[in-house]
Amino acid sequence: MRIPLNGMAGVACVVLSVLLGAALALEARAEEAAPAAAEASDSERIEELEEKVDILTDEVGRLEAIFVVPEELQLVSVNGLGPAASKVYKRDSGLSIGGYGEVRLRSYFNQEDDDQDQMLDALRAVLYVGYKFNDNWVINSETEFEHGGAEVATEFLTIDYLWRDEANLRAGLVLVPMGFVNEIHEPNFYFGAERPEIERTILPSTWREVGAGVFGRIADRVEYRAYVINGFDGRGFTSSGLRGGRQGGSEALANDVAFVGRVDVDVLSGLEVGGSVYVGQSGQEQDFDADGAGPNPSRSLPDAQTTVYELHLQYKRYGASLRGLWTEAFIDEAGRLSRVLGKGTTSSVAQHMRGWYVEAAYDVMPLLHRETRMSLEPYFRFEKYDTQEDVSDLTFARDESKDVDLYVAGIQFKPIPQIVFKVDYRHFDPEDGHRAEQIQGLVGYVF
Repeated sequence: MRIPLNGMAGVACVVLSVLLGAALALEARAEEAAPAAAEASDSERIEELEEKVDILTDEVGRLEAIFVVPEELQLVSVNGLGPAASKVYKRDSGLSIGGYGEVRLRSYFNQEDDDQDQMLDALRAVLYVGYKFNDNWVINSETEFEHGGAEVATEFLTIDYLWRDEANLRAGLVLVPMGFVNEIHEPNFYFGAERPEIERTILPSTWREVGAGVFGRIADRVEYRAYVINGFDGRGFTSSGLRGGRQGGSEALANDVAFVGRVDVDVLSGLEVGGSVYVGQSGQEQDFDADGAGPNPSRSLPDAQTTVYELHLQYKRYGASLRGLWTEAFIDEAGRLSRVLGKGTTSSVAQHMRGWYVEAAYDVMPLLHRETRMSLEPYFRFEKYDTQEDVSDLTFARDESKDVDLYVAGIQFKPIPQIVFKVDYRHFDPEDGHRAEQIQGLVGYVF
């Protein structure tokens, strides 16, 4: 009989084996010292030994079920999370560990500042830890170490109650379910050495807030998530987008809450369409103290109701990958918010932001080697976004440098599905301002 050794189960097996061996050795010595006192027959001794081995095997199996981290042969998204973060949901019970990481080289040229340094960055190393107590209760978490460990953050931390496929509950620090990459942001599952700019400025990934809600899958075709979360902090809004308004679960103000919901539909084999919407106030009932003189009711932030929606579709089949996304954001009282925050004439928070992109890729490796797990995918993405689509009143003017066309062309290679190498070229072409070009390289992994 072969007893598997793996991690904590292996340690337990060794300890139990030592104890069993010691017991058998003592028994043998006792028989040698007093052979006449040995009353058990050989068959009884063999039966007793087999019973002890069975007990040992059962105990090792129990510990293995709790502690052993299984190897994933297929990386599949579950409940809207990235494949590595989804491993815990595929277990019967016990501990699950996963993760991903990225190291990136970024080289600038044809910039306004030609002396800008090339940048090597251990961008992030992430650890997923989850535990499934039983068929109903699951905890799941993501801890991220950024820029070589200079920054540490909890990306999500949730408790799920799994009731049935169609309806489940989730509470904690949740990933806001908007766009393609906010929830599924491992580098193996999107194209580019950098996430799409639209999904960094208008949909500010990685975007997570504290809240609770429901999620599920209906008829194995319609997937949904809906949460009530704390709203943005409007003090962080800029002419460049909503990114600074994220609170990220760090003593988040919750005087204003928000609703976010998402639906995805599997229309045909390989074709998925969906959309999401976020609605909530961003003022958080704050008085803005810019000069340190203390709160001033005349400088109270407006409610600044913020509405963001996005529509998306993707198609993956026959080696082809196609994606498209459209998003808009609207901020009420953006002019008043900009005045309270002391924004300049061309640095105001816009009342309307807009962006869209289309992306295409094709795996050419099957044309070169039919029976292989490797992939080689050239890709191209065109993005058009304007975080100053419309400013609120005559006090402010549009900053036309925020109206950008972005061209991204590159290639990615996966020797195995869990490891990826990417090289791409990015060309920024603003309506008014200096063009910028970058070459990037990235190595990433997921497990």
